[in-house]
Amino acid sequence: MGAGKLSLVRFDFNGYSARVLQGPLLLRLTLACLLAGFLGSCATQPVASRNKAKPRRMNVRTTAYCTSERGGGGKHNAVGMYLSGRNVISAASDWSRFPLGTRFRLVGTNQEYVIDDYGGALIGTNTIDLFTNSRLEMKRWGVRHVDIDILQWGSDEQSLKILAPRAKHKKVRRMLVALNSKKRPIEVADKRL
Repeated sequence: MGAGKLSLVRFDFNGYSARVLQGPLLLRLTLACLLAGFLGSCATQPVASRNKAKPRRMNVRTTAYCTSERGGGGKHNAVGMYLSGRNVISAASDWSRFPLGTRFRLVGTNQEYVIDDYGGALIGTNTIDLFTNSRLEMKRWGVRHVDIDILQWGSDEQSLKILAPRAKHKKVRRMLVALNSKKRPIEVADKRL
C-alpha cells in the first residue's frame, strides 16, 4: 500500500467479517480522535472528595398521611407516580421550603424519604407530611417534631415545571411566588457582574 492511500480490506474474526478502510491518514485521524476523547473525558471527571459532606441536620414538624385519608389526593403523588411506602418513602411539603426531589432521613428511625408530593395545609409551613400505608399508622404518628438529615436537596426548577400548569389553584400560586422570589436575587446578582 502506498503512502497516504486507503485500501479496503476484508477482516474475518470468529465467523464475523467486515470490510475495513486502512491507511496511515485514517489511522492518524482515528488515534487523534481517541486521544481527544480520552483527554476530554478526563478533564470533565469530578474529583472525588475524601471528606464527604455531612448531611444537613434540622428539626422539623412532621405529620402523616395515607391514601384513604379524607380529602387526600388518592394513590398518586403530585408527579403522577404511585405513593411509595417501600425503600424510599413518599413525603409531602411546601415545595418552596423543601423542593421536589429532596431526600432526607429520619434520625430516630433511619427511614429514608423523598419529597414527591405537596399538600394545601403544608403551604407556608416547614411541616413535612410523611406517607404511611394505613390510617392506623397515620394516627399513631400524629404530630411529631423530629430531627432529619437532608441527604440531597431537590430542584426548584423541577418544582416550578410541575407547579406552573397548576397555577389556577391559589395554594399552588403561593408556592410559585415563593419559588420565583428565591430565584430573583441570584438573577439580579448575575446581571450586576
